[in-house]
Amino acid sequence: MTVHDMKHAASDSARLEAVGGRLSRVDGPAKITGAAKYAFEQQLEGLAHAVLVGATIAAGKVTAIDTRAAETAPGVLAVLTPGSIMELKGASDWFGRPPAEETYCPLVREVTFSGQHVAAVVAETFEQAVAAAALVKVWYDETPAIVDLSDGSDGIPIDAMTKEWGDAQAAFAAAPVRVCAAYNTPREFQAAMEPHGLIARWEGDALTIWEPSQWLDGMARTYAEWFGVPFENVRLVSPYIGGGFGSKALALAHSAVAAAAAKMLGRPVKLVLNRPQNFTSYGGRAATRQTVAIGADREGRIQSIVHRGVNETAVDGMWVEPLGSVTSIMYATPNFSSKQNVVRVNTVVPGAKRAPGENPSAFGIECAIDELAYELGIDPLEMRLINYAEQDPEAKKAWSTRQLREAFAAGAEAFGWAKRSPAPRSMRDGHQLIGWGVAAGTYPVRRAYGEAMVKLLADGSAEVESSSIDMGQGTYTILAQTAAETLGVPVKQVSVKLGDSRLARAGVTGGSRLAGVMTGAVYKAAGQALDELIGLALSDPRSPFHGLQANTLVVKDGRIASPRGDGPEISIPELMGTLGREKIEAKGDTVPASFTPQQRYNNYTTIATAIPHTEGDYSRHSWCAHFVEVRVDEDFGTVRVSRVVSALDSGRLYNPKLAESQWKGGIIMGIGQALLEEGIVDRRHGRIVNGNLADYMLPTNADIPDIQTISVGIPDPHSSALGGKGVGELGIVGVAPAIANAVFHATGKRVRDLPITLEKLI
Repeated sequence: MTVHDMKHAASDSARLEAVGGRLSRVDGPAKITGAAKYAFEQQLEGLAHAVLVGATIAAGKVTAIDTRAAETAPGVLAVLTPGSIMELKGASDWFGRPPAEETYCPLVREVTFSGQHVAAVVAETFEQAVAAAALVKVWYDETPAIVDLSDGSDGIPIDAMTKEWGDAQAAFAAAPVRVCAAYNTPREFQAAMEPHGLIARWEGDALTIWEPSQWLDGMARTYAEWFGVPFENVRLVSPYIGGGFGSKALALAHSAVAAAAAKMLGRPVKLVLNRPQNFTSYGGRAATRQTVAIGADREGRIQSIVHRGVNETAVDGMWVEPLGSVTSIMYATPNFSSKQNVVRVNTVVPGAKRAPGENPSAFGIECAIDELAYELGIDPLEMRLINYAEQDPEAKKAWSTRQLREAFAAGAEAFGWAKRSPAPRSMRDGHQLIGWGVAAGTYPVRRAYGEAMVKLLADGSAEVESSSIDMGQGTYTILAQTAAETLGVPVKQVSVKLGDSRLARAGVTGGSRLAGVMTGAVYKAAGQALDELIGLALSDPRSPFHGLQANTLVVKDGRIASPRGDGPEISIPELMGTLGREKIEAKGDTVPASFTPQQRYNNYTTIATAIPHTEGDYSRHSWCAHFVEVRVDEDFGTVRVSRVVSALDSGRLYNPKLAESQWKGGIIMGIGQALLEEGIVDRRHGRIVNGNLADYMLPTNADIPDIQTISVGIPDPHSSALGGKGVGELGIVGVAPAIANAVFHATGKRVRDLPITLEKLI
């Protein structure tokens, strides 16, 4: 290797390691080799195993439970029922609002959905607990159940979801061209490979929980409130997570059962949900239905949008899927009206699944725009550009950055959109009808505050610590890159410790907020550590830089020098040794200085202090445009996605390689949503009948074509310290309508109910 080659390689390495470089995941080798230990893989002495017993009815009362056979089964330590489990205190919700009831029992007498926990068995081994749980007999007084949205009334109005300006109804009635259609999405589930579960261990009044968690501090607060112990007494450990997608952010009923059992038995207890229980122990995306009415002039300019939405929620809990979130901001219109209701059905409380609200909202408006384009004979891409919103139509504020025009242009060019034949059924390859569809998507920039500890050690290595987590999106990697670039050390010398609530505080990992929050905190902490190092180098009499007429020094590749090159050049370990320092550490946070201790606590343990995306002078969002090709078998009606080109604006990318992976993951989930995913309910008993990975259809490698992603983002200083915007949630938004629009182009048949299956096409 020549000197030139060596310099070139060093330069490439520096670019790879810096923020914005395409560094591979630093946690990858541990996961590939099996060295990564997940939360409930801990081997603890005296570990007992708990198994849950679920209700076999959807509505009614438990009238009796016979536990005698289970109690005398081999290895059984305890059988817990609503009457025998210890009483817990009510806990505040994720907003920090006080509980409705003073006490809480995770095992129920009043059944509100099939599969709800009514009992639990704890035994020496998992196999013994499973066998004994099958011996528990439960009797019910069953009452009629509300199975799904078709059973319910119009529902309960959610006033906070109402958005109106102008006179939308009158403008729609007067518009020369009108379209009005209903769009429906079914119940969907996160279906993470790693099931939910935990290990709970008490040592006196101190509780340690090993549990996959997207929100260690928030979940620790719930445990502390349930058991009436100080927050500091609860430690949550979650080093790696095998998929969450919004489902692993809260301490749930099964979590309470395990922690209570451990307390009652005085020994650690492990509880892992089986696969069917992963479909009933927490909520996936709620089923939705929405009607979108658009009125336009004959040139295609929208005059009015009238939107009505409804989503299912639980009988004993509330979940609102904000169906007007994309509808209200994607296109310019002088008249707008959006209202939303919820309908109570006998289901577990729904929850957050990737891009809650924005995902189904985009399905409605992006399909309706496509229908309007065909009604007017205007190209669907041109229709979107005609109605491009130059500012936030709802907030009446400028966009912080909106590279959506650039996304449309880059995506169309790469896809070859100009070659599209506009008429439905006009493109084919033998017996395959070919369709091209387009749709846009968006996701708000959800900002919050976080903190990180950065330590510079005597050997020149650095450590980053935070209670934030990595569930596959690359937190370990981007925080290592941020610290390495800021400190001026090679990334291989930076270790990152995450997933322990004893470390520096962090809020929920959800809503695509973690990267922006935590890179900002690490950048600040590392900057403070670097400033202290340079300050000591210039001021300490033992330092070789002491007396140098310089007000700063340069640290690069772990070596320190004068910016003028007129002094010594030494390594960080050499300087630390000269100064007699074992470490330099700094905690950096992005929390306002005016925050009280209570506000700081609330910031990390509730979402009450989340910063609105329209705060101040700007409206902050990520944006995307999806171009999709489908091939539909003319005889059988089967649909395959054969090509995807997506252009996305997520601002500055901290690591393009990892961002592209996240985008593609969202797009793949969108393909599953459009063509495969559907929770099927047995209307006789209100049960999910496909609650397993064989019958709940998910996309596999064979279903996924080549996916091209294009970044069109520019740094957005209004959205985060380093200029990035949300990545993880964005990719899925707009994929399903792009596929539905492509299916219409291929077949001439408009499918408005997901998933798009062959029986809906033939």
